[in-house]
Amino acid sequence: MAQADGQTDGIAAREATIMVGVVIRRQPGVTKWAKWFWRPVAVLPGAPEASWHEMRRDGDAIEYHAATVPLTVHRKETEGYLVALSNAPPSVYVILRPNEDQGSPHDVEVFGVTASAFEAQDYMDSGEEQVEAVPMPPELVGWISAFVGQHHVDEAFVKRKRRRWDAAPDQIGQADPRVPAGGIFRAPTGRKQ
Repeated sequence: MAQADGQTDGIAAREATIMVGVVIRRQPGVTKWAKWFWRPVAVLPGAPEASWHEMRRDGDAIEYHAATVPLTVHRKETEGYLVALSNAPPSVYVILRPNEDQGSPHDVEVFGVTASAFEAQDYMDSGEEQVEAVPMPPELVGWISAFVGQHHVDEAFVKRKRRRWDAAPDQIGQADPRVPAGGIFRAPTGRKQ
């Protein structure tokens, strides 16, 4: 999709956003503690707004177009996008949270979608969200690859070196000048009193 200024989907900007629909599959749970198992199975780039629109039913399993959320990419996070693109298959990550609405028939809600493997790992570390990798559609692979190609800069690894600390010869054996003279412990001098 070309814009009026000739840029493609804003990839030349510092950040770019595309709306992505999230498809969630609800299946019967396999334990007595969970009646239903909810899992994201696909994303739909450029999808219209939706709220738990039923797409397909196969026995007790139902696939919903649960929500349409923005997928935003930033120019400083291109390394995380490269990791997601290098997965087999390339993946985006859907973040689900437990639904706080007691009257809702759905146990989860879509919190967001990210193309950064590093951001997804941060959400996984918290343990409060369910994060699932979903195959990235070819249109999204092309869009993110173009953004990364425009903004990625390899940074060379530079190992920090410890600075050598040498006390000035006239300061060896002296106390900290900020501490009053009577307020410090004096080392024994070797003389008995």
